[in-house]
Amino acid sequence: MHRPPLDVERLRRSVADSPDLSFFTRLDVVESTGSTNADLIGHAGDPDSDRRVLIAEEQVQGRGRHERAWVSPPRAQLSMSMLVRLRGIDPAVVGWLPLLTGVAVVDGVRATSGLQANLKWPNDVLIDGRKTAGILAEVAAGAVDPTVVIGVGLNVSLTEDELPVPHATSLALAGAPEVDRTELALSLLRAFARHFTEWRTANWNVTGIAEEYRKRCATLGTEVRAELPGGEVLTGIATDVDENGRLLIGNRAVSAGDVTHLRAGY
Repeated sequence: MHRPPLDVERLRRSVADSPDLSFFTRLDVVESTGSTNADLIGHAGDPDSDRRVLIAEEQVQGRGRHERAWVSPPRAQLSMSMLVRLRGIDPAVVGWLPLLTGVAVVDGVRATSGLQANLKWPNDVLIDGRKTAGILAEVAAGAVDPTVVIGVGLNVSLTEDELPVPHATSLALAGAPEVDRTELALSLLRAFARHFTEWRTANWNVTGIAEEYRKRCATLGTEVRAELPGGEVLTGIATDVDENGRLLIGNRAVSAGDVTHLRAGY
C-alpha cells in the first residue's frame, strides 16, 4: 500500500506563515518514537514549549485511556501531540480540554475527508459507530502554569487486518478517498487553534465550547451502558453534559467510565 510521508516543509511553512495557524509556536515531525505525549511532557519545563506540536510517522508505545495500546503501521495514522499552558484557568474546567480536542478532530476529519464523524463521550471519534480516533490528555507535573499535553491517534489508511480492535475503523475503510495526511493535520490544527482561542478569550467560560460539543456528540439522546470505576454498571438515556464535562445519565453525573451506545443516536 502506498503511504506517502508527511510534507514536513509544508507543515512548518504553514505554521510559520498562516494567520490561522500562528497560534502554534513550533512543529516537529519525527520518523518514529515511543510516544509523542511522553516526548512533549519531557519538554513541559522548557519556557518556550507552550503551543508546541509533535507528530510521529510511527508510534511504537502509543497509549489510549486506561493504558490501552494504540499503535499502527508507519504512516497509516496521524499520531500527534500538542502542549498547551492554561494560565488562569479554574481547575474544575480543565477536563473540557480533551472534549474541545474531540470537537477539533471531528471538524478536521469532516473538512478533509467529507465523512460524517461524530463524538462518543468523552472524546472518541466515531464514523458509522466505529472508532477512528482516540484522544489522551495528560497533565505535566512541575510546570509553573497548568500544562497539559493532548495526544491524538487517528486511523487514516489502516486495513481491516491492521485494525487494533474489531470495533475500530479508518478513514479509508469508512469510504474516504485517499486522504492527504498533511492536509488532515493542518485542518485539525486549525480547528484546535480556533476553538482553544475562543475558549481562552472567553476567560475559560465553557458555555461556548459546551454548545459546540453537544452539536457533535452522538452519545446525547442515546441509550447507553456505562461501566463505572469500581465495577458499577449504569444504563439509561444520556441526556446532556454538565458544566464540568460530565455525562448525565438519568439523574447521575458520570465523570469517568467506559460508555457503550445501546441504540443509535441522532
